[in-house]
Amino acid sequence: MTLPLRVALCQHAGHEDPEICWKRFEAQARESAKQGATVLLTQELFLGPYFCQGQDAKEFQRAESIPDGPTSMRLQKLAKELGCVIVGSLFEKRAAGIYHNTAIVVDTDGTLLGAYRKMHIPQDPGFDEKYYFTPGDLGFRAFDTAAGRIGVLICWDQWFPEAARLTAMQGAELIVYPTAIAWDDLESPDIRPVQYDAWQTAMRAHAIANGVYVAAINRVGREGRLEFWGGSFVAEPEGRVLEQASHDREEVRVVDCPRDRIGKTRHLWPFLRDRRIDAYQGLMQRWGR
Repeated sequence: MTLPLRVALCQHAGHEDPEICWKRFEAQARESAKQGATVLLTQELFLGPYFCQGQDAKEFQRAESIPDGPTSMRLQKLAKELGCVIVGSLFEKRAAGIYHNTAIVVDTDGTLLGAYRKMHIPQDPGFDEKYYFTPGDLGFRAFDTAAGRIGVLICWDQWFPEAARLTAMQGAELIVYPTAIAWDDLESPDIRPVQYDAWQTAMRAHAIANGVYVAAINRVGREGRLEFWGGSFVAEPEGRVLEQASHDREEVRVVDCPRDRIGKTRHLWPFLRDRRIDAYQGLMQRWGR
């Protein structure tokens, strides 16, 4: 029997000490389970600070292997204990010189169902990710869990409608976006509400266009010149925001996502039916002319 889709947004600050980060998430996970959550979601790279603000080879020491690394095993143990699905975002060491920004999906019995490696890697001031991460090579994926079929994308992926579409086409009922997105001190404060609105609007559009739930989990707190804006949220298939966390506090939000809304919305807005799959060959080009 499939469990209800009840999503927990675990929003907290980062820290240099991974054990402190683990304890913050674990406490939120346990609180969420008590509130009836069935799916526990971490923010991007939840086990430390956002270390990509510059290039420092020492930061590669933070990476660990999957599935036999310590955090993968801890997440499996915690998922089994709590009887919850966990989507956990990790810095993966695949081999010396090959590292990925990866999210694993663990089922309620502690089984590691698989991993998604971040496909779109940004390179912006304060977000120096191409130095650290090899682009993903597992494709766009969704996983059958005890709480339904869950697709995973990561942060910068959230700006690309193609990624959301291909994940939804894998049958995802919920698309999860572990995120680390912030305001930069070098930018004008006036742009802050515009940036947050654009961020949320892009993912609400993915929910509408694909008739799925979308959950974004961001961190909070200041790290260097970046102020992470929190605001974790869940949007339903019609695009309405069901729940939104604060911009500056560590907190848990547990959100019910009734799966019957997916069918009702797709009947009302049959976008998947009306796609002209015979006319989209140009999407395989960098530019149309």
